[in-house]
Amino acid sequence: MLENLSTEKRNEKTTSLDMLSVKEVLQIMNEEDAKVPMVIAANLASIESVIKGVIESFQKGGRLIYIGAGTSGRLGVLDAAECVPTFGVPATMVVGLIAGGEKAFLQAVEGAEDSSILGKEDLQRISLTANDYVLGIAASGRTPYVIGALDYAKKNWLENRSFVM
Repeated sequence: MLENLSTEKRNEKTTSLDMLSVKEVLQIMNEEDAKVPMVIAANLASIESVIKGVIESFQKGGRLIYIGAGTSGRLGVLDAAECVPTFGVPATMVVGLIAGGEKAFLQAVEGAEDSSILGKEDLQRISLTANDYVLGIAASGRTPYVIGALDYAKKNWLENRSFVM
């Protein structure tokens, strides 16, 4: 099952990465990065929906809450931290949660992403409200920590304001 996920497959262009020149590696990275705008373009309607939902939450005094594990969680925490200097918003307006807590930002906390209960508990710990918007970040789309958090948010608070990217 996991081997069928694109996030778990080997990129055929990089199977001999260690044998390539620096220039060849850079060319492959650039080719892969060039795919990003096409993926964004194909998903503009979903992105628009999320942004409108976040705006609605902010207008009601709610927060944007990123929740993820591993690299995905780190990116959410990083974006939450950057919203303060970039947009001049209070640090409490955009929150980043990562499986394994703050320690996991700098060092892997093995197994934390595999617990759906921890995602729920982290949202409970920050006193999730019906005005908040929960944005789950999971490269595979199936991380138990993220899914558990979103299930809790949907069931108890946020019928239409939780989303997984």
